[in-house]
Amino acid sequence: MYLKNLKLINFRNYNQLELEFHPKVNVFVGDNAQGKTNIVEAIYLTSMAKSFRTSKDRELIKFDKEQAYVSVSAKKRYTDVEVALKLTANQKKQMKVNKVSITKNSEILNNIYVVIFSPEDLKLIKEGPSERRKFMDNEISQMKPSYYHNLSQYQKVLLQRNHLLKKIYRDEKYKDTLDIWNEKLIELGSKIMMERSKFITRISPLSRLIHRKITENKENLEVKYASNVPFDDDIEVLKSTFRKKLEESLSVEIKRGTTTVGPHKDDIGVFVNKIDIRSFGSQGQQRTSALSLKLAEIELVKAETSEYPILLLDDVMSELDINRQKFLIKSLRDVQLFITTTEIHCLDELNVESEYIFKVHEATVTNKKY
Repeated sequence: MYLKNLKLINFRNYNQLELEFHPKVNVFVGDNAQGKTNIVEAIYLTSMAKSFRTSKDRELIKFDKEQAYVSVSAKKRYTDVEVALKLTANQKKQMKVNKVSITKNSEILNNIYVVIFSPEDLKLIKEGPSERRKFMDNEISQMKPSYYHNLSQYQKVLLQRNHLLKKIYRDEKYKDTLDIWNEKLIELGSKIMMERSKFITRISPLSRLIHRKITENKENLEVKYASNVPFDDDIEVLKSTFRKKLEESLSVEIKRGTTTVGPHKDDIGVFVNKIDIRSFGSQGQQRTSALSLKLAEIELVKAETSEYPILLLDDVMSELDINRQKFLIKSLRDVQLFITTTEIHCLDELNVESEYIFKVHEATVTNKKY
């Protein structure tokens, strides 16, 4: 699939912007803080109904304005699709797919597929577990909107259960209602863990193959799902184990006032030549592994949806050495690219059509021949 155009009104630092895109490569060049990332953020918003930079919609609306508007149209393998969002300060966002209003964020998923790769993603391996959980959640949600719904419901149940644990610590009489929240947590949490396990099982061999190519067969990458609730492929066994672990940890949880068992504690294990590179790998190994996982995401989305996702490369080229840059470019012949960069010289091998190299300066976007 590829994006055909984008329209912005009062989004971030843009008053109004309309752009037509090339099906393959689109490059946004400019100094920092000019508005390059705001463009790819808007594209991401039409895919996931949220920003990758903030959880507050209000921050997406131009300063001193009350509303913002974002829309894209895209060409898919068998159909076209239009997605539009209107953001209003202190109100729920309004969304439309093909001019039909939708009310749930999960309903916007499975329309525009994107994978984003930024300097923060290069830290995916060495950062904390929450970053790796987010990596799983974002990609599974795109391919399976029901997962997004279950995850959202799980987080609400988790919040209520933690609130109840604090009340039990103060007064044991509230303990009688805990089983209700336990069962909701188990039901939703088990579905989440099963999907995460399937995701890692599928992405692991893809990332291993890519990693071998980058390292010229010198390194073997293994990616493993690290759940704190041991289980196999049987969801009923998983539920039973989850229930038992909640019972075993109850006294500790009441003292702490927080739930210590469940998918909100998950992680991913990343190993190169059997060595845990989160703890013992070099920065180069960590970055190569992150790159392998991101490229594997693209192949997995294609396998699941029959569509190549759009790839957003946000200021990442300068973070990669020349060999990784070349490998990245060579791997993306079938993918529409949106690249933000401060320099153009690192993109010589892309053969970008000059009218799709956009100069960005103080929220003004112009075509510029280089």
